[in-house]
Amino acid sequence: MYVLIVYDIGEERVVKVCKYLRQHLNWVQNSVFEGELTVAQLEKVKIGLKKIINPDYDSVIFYIASDEKWLNKHKLGREKSSTNNLI
Repeated sequence: MYVLIVYDIGEERVVKVCKYLRQHLNWVQNSVFEGELTVAQLEKVKIGLKKIINPDYDSVIFYIASDEKWLNKHKLGREKSSTNNLI
């Protein structure tokens, strides 16, 4: 499945969340990550985030599609980070 994660996190936890998500997804903009995950990988990401965030203050939103082809992305301006995984 293709997952897009956006978050609004307290300043003291932003670096931890960013480092954690970079292990699993592609960073595309400040507070935005995307990429392919299995159901098990998504659950692992959710469990890890629950350990980092403060649920009374922070917000994390998951947008999930069965495949990237079902998303229509339109970009304006400079791309922060390439989502291409080819080396």
